[in-house]
Amino acid sequence: MTLADVVFGLLGVVCLAAAILVVTARHVIHAALWLVVCFGALAGCYLVLTAELVAWVQVLIYIGAIVVLMLFGAMLTRAPVGAVQELDSGNRPVAAVAGLATAGVLGTLVVAAFRGAYVDIHHTAIGDGKVIGTSLFRFFVLPFEVASVLLLAALVGAIVLTRRAA
Repeated sequence: MTLADVVFGLLGVVCLAAAILVVTARHVIHAALWLVVCFGALAGCYLVLTAELVAWVQVLIYIGAIVVLMLFGAMLTRAPVGAVQELDSGNRPVAAVAGLATAGVLGTLVVAAFRGAYVDIHHTAIGDGKVIGTSLFRFFVLPFEVASVLLLAALVGAIVLTRRAA
């Protein structure tokens, strides 16, 4: 085991822990800040994998733009920063079951869809963008499109949550 493997593992643990804290944080601002930590650890993972361009895109686009946009959106809509009594009404078990069911279905779909997709790294030089780009746009188009639909759903959900009752 090399030092790069150890650093990659530690960054993966930090990323996973921060991702769990994003979805369990009680305050919206704290969740956004944990998202910054998660994205930063993911950028570190990209650096360990010698994908410097992807790491900088991760830092500039996700940390620099999306998280700042989330923070401005939370501040400009005057969303409650603390815990809201209406959201803590006892629906946690139902939400947990729905979340686990959704995660199970999505996990099954991803495993079934990408069972044969792989990147052959034995015949390429490290950092060769041609093989990675070809496999990204040939085999991994579905996750890219799913991520765009997920971001759209999050945007619509944010609009619905911030609307004032008429």
